[in-house]
Amino acid sequence: MSASTLSRAARIILVGAPGVGKGTQTERLMKKFPEVSSISSGDLLRKNVRERTPLGIQAESKMKSGALVPDAMILRLIVNELSTRGWIRDSTLRPYAVYASSISMEDATVDSVHIPSGLRTSRYTVSDRPSASFILDGFPRTAVQAVQLDDIVPINLVVNLDTPSDIIIDRICNRWVHEASGRVYNTTFNAPKEDGKDDVTGEPLSRRADDDPEVWKARLKSFKENNLPLLEHYDKLGVLWTVKGNSSDEISPKLFKEFGRRFGISDI
Repeated sequence: MSASTLSRAARIILVGAPGVGKGTQTERLMKKFPEVSSISSGDLLRKNVRERTPLGIQAESKMKSGALVPDAMILRLIVNELSTRGWIRDSTLRPYAVYASSISMEDATVDSVHIPSGLRTSRYTVSDRPSASFILDGFPRTAVQAVQLDDIVPINLVVNLDTPSDIIIDRICNRWVHEASGRVYNTTFNAPKEDGKDDVTGEPLSRRADDDPEVWKARLKSFKENNLPLLEHYDKLGVLWTVKGNSSDEISPKLFKEFGRRFGISDI
């Protein structure tokens, strides 16, 4: 797989049901297009908790109390990350220095999902350099969150990975794992050499507790219901693109081709 270069920044979100292969497509996109980075809201949150930043301390206290981390707090982490990388610039507000020790806890308090009036697209200059390309993982998950993100950085491609539910369920229910090593097998397309045994150790394979057909049917049904408003939001903005396929290998070539159409790629 030869690498390719982009002619402008790609700001991407991948949307798809559990088990559809978002992680696989992210890895392949980053390998095919080296200018694309992955920005995970979960990773940013864990990094701030680990480094004991003011936002990290506040987020940790909420998580320990069983509360959800507010949307605005996640947005602040994203703003800080994009600003630190030089991909967005705010000429009217001081930078959100969540890594600086000088920031006060009062400054870091973000209990509301309301985004401050200062956080608007018009206040940000967004880089269109190819090196400012990213796949945003973990956020937004709802249409409300998408609107909040629109105020900060314009997403220019939302990929809806569409694989039939029965294919996903079949894939999951044929999955077996070697718990000690984490090796994963699938009796449909990646079967172990000996039925029910790990190729390397010969130890027995097992199924994950949540790899149950009824559990997955419920998860997929819930996903479709909750994600429809999100997809509709991006469809209205003209950035939604749906790709259908029964496997990651079937989807990837279509995704690469669409990238070429939208971002003017050329092989290097």
